[in-house]
This record gives sequence, structure tokens and C-alpha cells, in this order.
Amino acid sequence: MTEPLRIAIVGHTNAGKTSLLRTLTRQVDFGEVSDRPGSTRHAEAIDLRLDGAVAVRFIDTPGLEDSVALLEYLNTLEADSRPERVRAFLRGPEASRSFEQEAKVLRALIEQADAAMIVIDTREPVLPKYRAEIEILSWCAKPIMPVLNFVRYLNTRLDDWHQVLLESGLHARVEFDVVAPFNGSERQLYSDLATLLPARRQQLNGIVDALTLQARERRLAACRVVASTLIDVAAMRRALPAEEFEDEVRQKAFVRAFQDDVRRHARRAVDELLAVFAFRPDDAELAEMPQLGGRWEDDLFNPELLKEAGKRLGLGAMIGAGLGVVADVAMAGLSLGAATTLGATIGGAASGGWRPLWRKLENRLAGVQELTVEDPVLLLLADHLLDLARALEQRGHAAQDKLRVTDERVDEGLRGVVRALGTARGHPEWERGDGRRAAGSTDRQALESEVARELDQRFEVAAA
Repeated sequence: MTEPLRIAIVGHTNAGKTSLLRTLTRQVDFGEVSDRPGSTRHAEAIDLRLDGAVAVRFIDTPGLEDSVALLEYLNTLEADSRPERVRAFLRGPEASRSFEQEAKVLRALIEQADAAMIVIDTREPVLPKYRAEIEILSWCAKPIMPVLNFVRYLNTRLDDWHQVLLESGLHARVEFDVVAPFNGSERQLYSDLATLLPARRQQLNGIVDALTLQARERRLAACRVVASTLIDVAAMRRALPAEEFEDEVRQKAFVRAFQDDVRRHARRAVDELLAVFAFRPDDAELAEMPQLGGRWEDDLFNPELLKEAGKRLGLGAMIGAGLGVVADVAMAGLSLGAATTLGATIGGAASGGWRPLWRKLENRLAGVQELTVEDPVLLLLADHLLDLARALEQRGHAAQDKLRVTDERVDEGLRGVVRALGTARGHPEWERGDGRRAAGSTDRQALESEVARELDQRFEVAAA
């Protein structure tokens, strides 16, 4: 069995070492991320597991706090080589006194690690203490990969750090923002590390391949979460006896409960997306679904508004042609649902044929009112959840601010997704409830796969 690669994560206090490990291992609860200096006080191991096996064992080390004084002290020691001076220091009394924290770092690097990643806060000026840190670490005679952190900030001193690394003989480096990593930078990090560890190149290439596969699987899983939620909402159908619907108080409560169910599906999707990308439930804030109160009478049954919504979804002509036929039914209070359902009913389109209209007419004859979700709501929900998934894919696990997704622009390329959801309109049993699975799982899963493929294509378009 291949031994795991052992990497010491080193650098100055508050450079982002623990944050880097959270991002690389997707273990958001590891260590303490804080603006306070010296949050990490002991060397601690954390593993990256791939296919159930430990691929990389990272060693999180304390920050180097007094590197200038330590370098002066090391220069006073007599030894045949610089690594021997470091070992002499570790055997001596100062390793447990004045330079206790620094000793923990050097011991982890020289005794336990195959290589080191030195995390550099590029917002900081290149001070003598940082130059001293780099020099001390090089004395351990282990390959060092500089990780330039916080590179997306406007006030970085990236050029200065590039120069000092060249002067120190560190030509291989990687830019990796632990709060918002560049797409693919994680895999680039391991690829670059292979140039420093040629004997481990095959192993590192295997890690890159596994991470690439994981990233692809996470994206597909996210698309399936969104697809499943959209099917839930498209299949929603709530009935109320006509006499109760005519009661204003009961009508408002009925509509409000319907809205709450839509929001419940949306919130569950958010939690599932967070889980896919290994975040905690409170790491994202989803702007509340647009309020539907007061819009059911105006928007759902207003021919002009339906026609306008249909145009945005590519169904305007169909709606315009059909409204006159069913306006008496629709205006009497029978919601024929969103534009796709109305279009499918009028034109005999979609897999359900006349089934949705027939059920509604049966309910109408029985004195039952129904509410369903409009297509514009589905379009907005799809757009919002896909934006959230894109943001989570790019978000580092060190980010301490809550993620807010409030972009009001709608991706009209999702029209194909909304059209595909028409099949769910005729299957209210496909809606998942709390603690139960939806009925008709085979057909539902087929639709989920179809919608997920559409979403994945929109994911790729946005990435491009």
C-alpha cells in the first residue's frame, strides 16, 4: 500500500494555514479560523481521503512568531550543515523556552514531512521577519511550495512576493485564495508539487485525477438536487373546497400555506446543496422566495401578464391563442398552473396530454379549487439555486462571512429546464414530502436526470 504524502503547512501567524487545510480537505470544522494571532498552538494532523484511503496527511503547524531572533540564534550554533543546526536547536533548551512555537514547526517539517507548503499573506509587505522565515525553513532541506494567499484582494503586494521568492530560490509557487479559490487551482497545486517531488509524481498525478473526478461528481450531484427540487415544486397541487376558497380569511391562509410549502422545498434544496459541497447549514443565506401574496388573483389569472411571462419562456404564442378558450374557467378561479401547463393543456402537448385539464375539470365539478406554481416561479427558483451551486463550487471552506446570493438577473437559458418540467404537472404524487419519498420513482428519476443534464449545460455555459 502506498504511503500517504506528508505535507507540513507552515508560515507566519494568521497567514491562513488552517484555512488552507479546511479548503483542501473540505473539513469545515477543522481547527480554528480567527483574526486573532496564534489561533493554532500545536501541530495537528488532518487527512485528505480519496476512495477511502489516506492520500495526503497534512500537518497544521503554529505560526512562526519570532523568526528574526531565531535566525540569529541558529547562526550561533556550531554544526556541519544548516539542517544539523536545526536539529541541534531542536535538541537544545531553547526549543522548549524562547522558541517553543518555532520548534514545533521545524520539528514537524524536519522529522515528519516529505515537503512543506508555506502560506503567504500577499496583502502583507515583505518584512525582514518573512525573509527570515523563508530562510529558516529552507535550512530543513525539504522541498518548499509557496502558497500565495489572499491574491484576490485589491491591496496585494504580489509582485514584491514574487521577487523575494525568486531571490530565495523558490521558483515553483501557486496562487491559491483560501476564501475564494480559483477554479482548478487545487489541482494545479498538486501538479506543481510534483515538480518538487519527482519520486511521488505518479502518486500526485493520481490525486489530481481523483480530485478532478470528485469535482465533476459534486457538480452533477448539485444539478440533481436542483432538478429534484424543481420537480417537487412543479408537481405541487393543493386543493380547497370552493366554499372555503370563497372565504377571504381561509383563502389567504390557503395561499400562504402553499407559499410556505414552496419555500420549504427551496430551503431543503439549499441545505442539500450545502451538504454536497461540505458546508454547514448556516454558511449560506438564501434570499427569501419572492412573495406570492396578492399575486395569485392578479398574476395567475391575468391574461396579459400570463402572455408576457409566456413570451419570456418561449410560449407566448401558444398562450395567446388559448386564453380565449379557457378564460371563463381560469377567471372563475380554477388555476391552470404555470404557462407550461396551460400551453400543454391547450395544445395537447407534453406527456400528460389532456390529463391535467381533465383532473382540474373533475375537481371543478366537485367544487374544488386548486393552486399550482407558475412557470416564472420555477424559472426564478432554478436560476437562484443554480447560482447558489455555482457560488458554492467556487467558495473556500475558510470563508467566515455568510454567503449571500441575491443576484436578480435571470438566466433565460433555463427556459428548456422549465419546459422539461411540464411532465411533472400531471403527477402530484411526485412531490416529496417530509420523511417520505415521491411515488412513481422510475418516471420521476428519468425526468430528474433529464433536467439535471439541462442544468449541467447551464453550469458549463456560466463557467465558460
